[in-house]
Parts: sequence; C-alpha cells; structure tokens
Amino acid sequence: MDISWLGHASFKIKGKVASLVTDPFDPKIGYKFPKVEADIVTVTHSHFDHNAVGEVGGEPFVVSGAGEYEIKGVSIVGVDSFHDDRRGEERGRNTIYNIQMDGVNIAHLGDLGQSSLTTAQIEELGNIDIALVPVGGFFTIDASDAAKIVAQLEPKIVVPMHYADGVVQIKELEGVDKFLKEMAKDSVEKLPKLSVSAEKLPEELQVILLEKVG
Repeated sequence: MDISWLGHASFKIKGKVASLVTDPFDPKIGYKFPKVEADIVTVTHSHFDHNAVGEVGGEPFVVSGAGEYEIKGVSIVGVDSFHDDRRGEERGRNTIYNIQMDGVNIAHLGDLGQSSLTTAQIEELGNIDIALVPVGGFFTIDASDAAKIVAQLEPKIVVPMHYADGVVQIKELEGVDKFLKEMAKDSVEKLPKLSVSAEKLPEELQVILLEKVG
C-alpha cells in the first residue's frame, strides 16, 4: 500500500484492489488539487477545504459521516466527533475514519477539535496502525493535543497534516515543528510517499513527514 500526501488534509491511499482519497480541497486554499482518480472518497466535514469531491476523477463512492461501509474490499468505520473543544458549538461536527485496507488500519482524523478522544470513540475506531493527524491548531487540535491523541490511539506510524506548509493560504495555521518537538523528533526525513504492508509495520512509533504531490 502507498500513501501520498496531496496537500492539507488530503491523501491518496492506493492498495492492491482499490484507491481512496481523503478530504479533497478546493484550490482556494492556495494551490491546485492534483489530478487524481479514486474508487472511494472520504469527507470528514462540509467545509470547502475538505469536501471538494468534484476534484477527484473517476466515479468514486463518497463516504460522508459516521457508520460502517464496505466498498471494493475496503472497510471503513466513521466515528462522530467535534470540530472544536466545545461539543461543536463553534465549528460543528467532524467524522474520524478508520480505513481498513490490505490488512492495515489507517485513522484519518479530519478537522478534529477535541483536545482528547472519549473512551467510546477509541473503542469505535478500534486498532490503529497509521494515524493521519492535524497539527496546525486554531481550526483543529494543536501540536500538544495532537501528541496526546497519538498516545491515546497508539499507532505504529504518525503522519502530520493540516499545517502551514509555506504555500497554503490559511494564515492561522502553525507549522509542523512544534508537533515534532512534542513527539521528541527535532528533525524527520521527508518522503515522497509512504509504502507499508501489514507484515512490515515498525515495532516502535515512527513520525513520517510526506512531501506534497505536485
């Protein structure tokens, strides 16, 4: 399985028999959405920088909201959450997904704003191998809360997302450096893509930075 970062909170996950794109964004964020096709698109909430489904080529099945889904051999569990730490009063709701593909469980946290996950949410999500975690703050959890949620989920690999990358035109976002310090990783090598398999997950937690496609 290959995981590529399309920018912001959007990734392409390509498995043996299916491909999936998370949270496609409108180019208004400051750069164009890459030209990609997928069998499935997941949408965590209905903001323009996360729900631009029309940017994805092909005829993907769109998953939007809590529930259990099975598409082309990919199992998806959507868990309801909040976009802020005031039970959705400021920014509404958000869906966390556990995407189970090729024997690997990938959590995409979307624009999670809760400073911690509840026991019920953790149980609904189940086992997590890879966590795609927002770290830029303001609209989502910040670096400190992101590190705490990583500790709750206990993944093998963490990939930061939704942060200031020098191009995205969302001025409130912070960069990734604070999160790396929270995780005791002062410097991390950037990879063009993450290639993993259920048989070759790391024994100890790894933080991986991905280069943006395009």
